[in-house]
Amino acid sequence: MADGGVPAARASERKAPPGAPSPGRLRARATALSPLPPPGRLRTLALATLANAVGSGLWAAGSALYLTRGVGLSPTSVGLGLTVTGLVGLTASVPLGGLADRRDPRTLRAVLQVAQAVVAATYLLVDSLPVFLLVATLDALLISGNLAVRAALVAAVGGPQGRVHAFATLRSVANLGIALGAGLAAFALTADSVWAYRLLVAGNVATYLVSAALVLRLPAYPPIGPTRGRPHGSARALRDGPFLAVAAASAVLSLHWVALTLVLPLWVVARTDAPRATVSAVLLVNSLLTVLLAVRLSRGARHALPAAATMRRAGLVLAVGMVLWATTAVVPTGAAVGLLLGGTVVYTLGDLWHASAGAALAYDLAAPDVVGAYQGVDGLLAGLARAAGPALLTWLVLDGGQVGWWALAGLLALTGLAVPPLTRRAVGSRAADQPVGPSRRADGQPISSST
Repeated sequence: MADGGVPAARASERKAPPGAPSPGRLRARATALSPLPPPGRLRTLALATLANAVGSGLWAAGSALYLTRGVGLSPTSVGLGLTVTGLVGLTASVPLGGLADRRDPRTLRAVLQVAQAVVAATYLLVDSLPVFLLVATLDALLISGNLAVRAALVAAVGGPQGRVHAFATLRSVANLGIALGAGLAAFALTADSVWAYRLLVAGNVATYLVSAALVLRLPAYPPIGPTRGRPHGSARALRDGPFLAVAAASAVLSLHWVALTLVLPLWVVARTDAPRATVSAVLLVNSLLTVLLAVRLSRGARHALPAAATMRRAGLVLAVGMVLWATTAVVPTGAAVGLLLGGTVVYTLGDLWHASAGAALAYDLAAPDVVGAYQGVDGLLAGLARAAGPALLTWLVLDGGQVGWWALAGLLALTGLAVPPLTRRAVGSRAADQPVGPSRRADGQPISSST
């Protein structure tokens, strides 16, 4: 206590200089800047996502060195193995997404994460290429399927009005977690010993288990399941031509992620005068802006038609980012660094608009009684684009130079422009074939600080 019984906190507020913000206002500002939502179901899911993302950052930063230096596999076999197993893993997206329509997605997500922890732990037993391929295949199947289940769980937690906000929140939190995990992995990379790399594997296992435990703190979401008299959810999603057209367009736009994470670093080293450290700065800028802006930039994309307009804007903005990166090959060092960072700011705006609009379209154009199956199909198409992206874009840009960047910019712009008419067609077909029965979740409700 201070000043005759006045609490110290209140006394410090009273003694603050004129015009200085009060502690209460400072706390409010800190809350606004935090990527974590207010206490409630979304906060619980965000913490589970944060734990999972820390493990992803640990593994992403250290897996290649563990498998090559710790296990003794060749870099070529690791790269080829991950490509092949990643493609095989995509086959789990649709069936597990459909399963989330017939089972509680919370419990299913937790079970899959425990299974992922077990598979992650078996990386400690890898001692040859065949064993690595077996473990990596199981890992890829679980990762791909679990993403579809997570999308169904996000829809359940967020409800029809809050699921895009929830998706954007979780993306912001995931970026923070991956950055934290990658930072922690630096200790193992510095030590560069087998035991240090094994600790990374153990850390990844632990984060899966922590995330599963947090997910189980959510209430159960009993599914309503597919409406009687209609085909199985996965079959409906795969036969829904208008939805597939919109999802395919979104998948094409997702090639921008390959441009950022693979093509641009190689371009900086081979074609520009910018220092190599600029690559790290580019990725850091992208991560920080994603944490800060993901939720804010998702506010305009809640339903299909506004989301389509946002997707069009995303395609055009991403195209501008590609053009800015293309010019870095013909300017001096300082200008190249400035264009790389400025182009990354522009790119990140387009990236965030694409992510929020893609989520809104995948949710809003899905049949409401089989949301999980539709998310599985959407994830499958995006995964196929990401699998094809490295070979396509390295040939297009690294071999084609500036012309390749311009061609990629044109593809992104034209794809973005195509999304609104494709969406109007999908909305029209959905209105003509409204499902009979209740909505996807009996508990679906907008997110608020009290839920």
